[in-house]
Amino acid sequence: MNSSEYILPTIGMLAVLMAVILYLVFRGAKKTTTMSDYALGSFAFSPVAVGLALAASMTSAATFIINPGLIGLYGISGVISYAIVLPVAAFVSLVVLTKRFRAHGTKVKALTMAQWMGKRYDSKGYATFFSILSVLLITFIVLIVVGLAQLLSQSLQVEPIIVMIGIVAFVFTYMMFGGANSLVYTNTIQAVLMLIVAIILLASGRNFFSDGIAGFMDQLAAISPNLVKTTNPESFLFRDYFEIIVCQIVIGIAIVCQPHIITKSLILTKESQVNKFLAAGIGTMVIFFLVVIVGLYARLTFPAFTLDGTPIKPDQLVPLYIVEHFKVGTGLVVTLGLIAAGISTLEGLIQSLSVTFTSDLLIANSPKLEVLSDRKKIRLNRMVIVVLALITIALSTRQILEPELSVAIFAQNGVYAFFSAAFFPLVMGMFSKKTNAGAAIASSLTALVVHFSVYYGNIGSYMQNPVNNPAIAATFAILSSVMVGLLWLRFSNSNETFLRTESIKT
Repeated sequence: MNSSEYILPTIGMLAVLMAVILYLVFRGAKKTTTMSDYALGSFAFSPVAVGLALAASMTSAATFIINPGLIGLYGISGVISYAIVLPVAAFVSLVVLTKRFRAHGTKVKALTMAQWMGKRYDSKGYATFFSILSVLLITFIVLIVVGLAQLLSQSLQVEPIIVMIGIVAFVFTYMMFGGANSLVYTNTIQAVLMLIVAIILLASGRNFFSDGIAGFMDQLAAISPNLVKTTNPESFLFRDYFEIIVCQIVIGIAIVCQPHIITKSLILTKESQVNKFLAAGIGTMVIFFLVVIVGLYARLTFPAFTLDGTPIKPDQLVPLYIVEHFKVGTGLVVTLGLIAAGISTLEGLIQSLSVTFTSDLLIANSPKLEVLSDRKKIRLNRMVIVVLALITIALSTRQILEPELSVAIFAQNGVYAFFSAAFFPLVMGMFSKKTNAGAAIASSLTALVVHFSVYYGNIGSYMQNPVNNPAIAATFAILSSVMVGLLWLRFSNSNETFLRTESIKT
């Protein structure tokens, strides 16, 4: 397929997509008059719509574009890790944590995770700490933007950096206005598109199965025996079962502790809607997570991982597969769905981070800003979005020019550090009648110190490679933070008992 055939049709498709998005944003913006409207919306949405929005937010360009590239590079071991172990752990965690988070979130009227933390632990400083810590999630924004830039640069035949700047300019600009009111609409439509495209992508490799699953595996083994092994000792991410299973279970459980995921349930108006919301979201995500298998189809299409003698970067593999494998019409539908996969999560991240920085970092810590009118607070939020856009452009440029294997490594390092610090405080806040701010703070700080020490200090046998696995650092960080948090609680409880006993004796 000549990739130049995609240029004009892609431009036309983008024009229609932009028009539809702007219409939905304009519709939502008319009902957005306060920060609460922007964060949670002022409409009553159906639980299925919110569930689809959750699925669209939780699976993104990482699932549809970036991770399949790593699967194409490393094989079946990655499929076990990314398509089976992590999703199952995440679904169980989502069911358990969502209901508890919503129960407390609706009581304290929290708009963001940082607010939830601050109110649950009665600590304004802790809320500020988490609002600052949220800056780590910009790495996920960068992953999505880079993935979309690589995708569209192949279809438009334009340099990825130019495409990236255009994506940032458009999405960040319209996210200044609609907030949650438009986000649920756009995410629902995007989830439906993603579902259609997921089915198309999964079916696109049917020719590789002409001799059954065994024949498919034989084709992969002919390229490299490591591609069909359940562990891949030559990879940086799937070397043994500790990386593939243990780490992914820990990460899957904790991954739900991200603002754009855990706060989705607060959009629901009734407690009775939660089960439908979860069923719709999880049922859709099961199909979405399977899309990483497309990376194997792409590897069979480019067995040497090169194009015209030039090595292919993992982040480029799926975009190249689409241009090579599909006719223009089908290719455009697939491209549209992949754009939807990226934009859906990008919208949720921009919304949650801008509200966090505006409400919990700026307004909450400035008496002058607290007395601003609702309209001026909305304007301040828009200024924050502009700053986020500029930071995103700078970081994305570096990841396009000099990635560390894949932008996925950069994003995982930031995102995993964030939810490692959030995991124990969230769980304690949800399941304990009494909360302990000291234990929460100690666990968060422990997680951050352990994560970045293990990763950048190259601590342990797993971390001695040119590219290291952030999941290893995050696993030790989460386990360490839980241990410190529990020990703190045990010591605090023992101390309280001792003080009460001494008081009685006196």
